[in-house]
Amino acid sequence: MSNPNSNAASLSQSGTGTLHLIPVALGEAPIDQWLPTQAQARAGSLKIYIVESAKVARAFLKLTPLTHPLQDILMHELNARVEDATVEQWLAPLKAGQDIGLVSDAGCPAVADPGARAVALAHRWGIPVKPWVGPSSILLGLMASGLDGQRFAFHGYAPVEPAERARQLKVWEQISSKQKQSQLFIETPYRNQAMFASLLEHLKGNTRLCIARSVTTQDEWIRTLSIAQWKTQPSPALDKHPTLFIVQAA
Repeated sequence: MSNPNSNAASLSQSGTGTLHLIPVALGEAPIDQWLPTQAQARAGSLKIYIVESAKVARAFLKLTPLTHPLQDILMHELNARVEDATVEQWLAPLKAGQDIGLVSDAGCPAVADPGARAVALAHRWGIPVKPWVGPSSILLGLMASGLDGQRFAFHGYAPVEPAERARQLKVWEQISSKQKQSQLFIETPYRNQAMFASLLEHLKGNTRLCIARSVTTQDEWIRTLSIAQWKTQPSPALDKHPTLFIVQAA
């Protein structure tokens, strides 16, 4: 019987390319503030990219020291509608020794991002995967929150419908209390104010809430208060700002 790992082993030893996971900005900010020089150089050297949005990816690459004309860089847009067979075709150059870049629309690729599918396939093929240092709103917000960074869970988006959202927030609060765990989630920027209002309405007064708005940009604003304290403060300006919400129950 053949070794099921033999193909992966032979690929990893035969000069295959590398899938480079390159973070992009969380908002408007000079690139030197959020991406190391070596990562900038690597990003600018790649000729093939898998991206969430080609428009955003091109804007990012214009900030890097490009070694090829921007119009010569091949970009594949990955979303939930793209079939696995298509992703395999996009990644095929890796087997021939060609490096490929992976970027999201904001922050770290493959974290709360469809790019995870490409990374999983690279691992199945035994292709080297290289994560580059850059901004993650999840980790940066948690670092600055003062809440539990030892035990935490990121949930992505809460339900949109108000009653269902209220139930989910209460469930996360209960989990936080029982497991002594910070609960992290995000919202579409234009619904941030509605989310903030729901948090104040449905969570307990002694539950702590961190709001991390527009991290790494000029509009960055991070504050942690109890729900009771938030109710005594003016509502923060969250509309149209990418915002991370972190909850920790007493």
